[in-house]
Amino acid sequence: MDAAARGYTTLLLEANDFAKGTSSRSTKLIHGGVRYLAQGRLGLVREALEERAILLANAPHLVHPQRFVVPVYRQWDRLMLGVGLTAYDWLAGSRSLGASRLLSARDTVAALPGVKQEGLVGGIAYMDARFDDARLAITLMRSVFYLGGLAINYLPVTALRHEAGRVVGADARDAESGACFNIAARVVINAGGVWADNLRQLDEPQAPTQLAPSQGAHLVLDRDFLPTDSALLIPHTPDGRVLFAIPWKGKVLLGTTDTPRTDLPLEPRPLAGEIDFILETAGRYLARPPRREDVRSAFAGLRPLIGSTKGGTTAALSREHLIQVSRQGLVSVAGGKWTTYRRMGEQIVDTAIPIGGLPPRPCRTRELHLHGHPGAACEDVFGTDRAQVDNLPGAGKQIHPALTLTEAEVRHAIRHEQARSVEDLLARRHRALFIDARSAQDAAPAVAALLAEERGLDDKQAREQTEAFQRLAEGFLTPR
Repeated sequence: MDAAARGYTTLLLEANDFAKGTSSRSTKLIHGGVRYLAQGRLGLVREALEERAILLANAPHLVHPQRFVVPVYRQWDRLMLGVGLTAYDWLAGSRSLGASRLLSARDTVAALPGVKQEGLVGGIAYMDARFDDARLAITLMRSVFYLGGLAINYLPVTALRHEAGRVVGADARDAESGACFNIAARVVINAGGVWADNLRQLDEPQAPTQLAPSQGAHLVLDRDFLPTDSALLIPHTPDGRVLFAIPWKGKVLLGTTDTPRTDLPLEPRPLAGEIDFILETAGRYLARPPRREDVRSAFAGLRPLIGSTKGGTTAALSREHLIQVSRQGLVSVAGGKWTTYRRMGEQIVDTAIPIGGLPPRPCRTRELHLHGHPGAACEDVFGTDRAQVDNLPGAGKQIHPALTLTEAEVRHAIRHEQARSVEDLLARRHRALFIDARSAQDAAPAVAALLAEERGLDDKQAREQTEAFQRLAEGFLTPR
């Protein structure tokens, strides 16, 4: 988006669907990072808080202020957390969403109905932001098109093209049709997330790996476990992280873990130990401890962290990003997090300009409203596209009684958001798979029928789409 906004001819090649990997599997927070503050990473926190403010202004239909409450069971913790969150407010400066404040035990229970009251001495409230990660990725794709660029899913890069010792383009193969493309480029940027090392090795086969992938697991519960608009922060867990319980899409999202991985599965699954860890940790703070049978959906994502796991843990590895240029001119970015995506894009394009011999042009994304910007905060992820959606057949007709998805929204995703499969529709255009995996399975045949109608698929293809999605969804159901 940054490159297209500067007027450069821009093409994004996505190996699978937009946000298929880590980008749809985050903890749904746009935040400075309370944990990073405790680690002394003040620069990272300050930068993230600045980017938080920019995102709230540029995508108010996708990013929203969120109140967090930390229940406290020891007075000393209350004091220390109060000091830390005061520093958090100070780093936010004029971009603060509201000052943190101490709460009595009664006020804490009022803010967090469902919190365990035994031993509770009070709490602390502070402000951050939450978002819909996959929808932000789709919105960025739409913004690229609006700015004159091109973004294509299911078109993986198979090789990098070299001439005279320089990267001059890429070869790609359409995952659906098998068609091959030879693409010339002044400069190629590798933004492959946890798979960035694989792309670096297409340029330099002997390039050492730089990433230490870490898995973060999440569980989704019904809202009655924490019936409030406030989020719960558990500040200390055995793996050195914090744990969140966040109101999201009418449910409660619990997460996350920090588990080192040596492999890079396209569909990572929460490990049994991660599920137990999240449930046990949440159970120490909730009056009604959740059990496996209460989990509506369980998912995991892989973080592209920079560093080594020689110590056996990834919790202390940096969440900052690293930009490198190979001897052949491949620009690679590794690490980073959703909150700072815009700053990352700015720095990547600044680096790529001289490599490709492009005319220098300033970054425009600081004040650039994303596609669908409604002019003010709203909870509708479609923003100004809502009128277009509701003019399509099936407006107001729900696909499934437990899901908010309508037939018109499915049609819109197929016609305007490059949704190619039932998975694209129920995992990322709508978040049904992440909210309620069983209901998503039940909705799959109806979605496949609409997909077949819109794309001209036959009965066999529609059935294959349904069956493929339902197999995938099994992995989101928590084993009893």
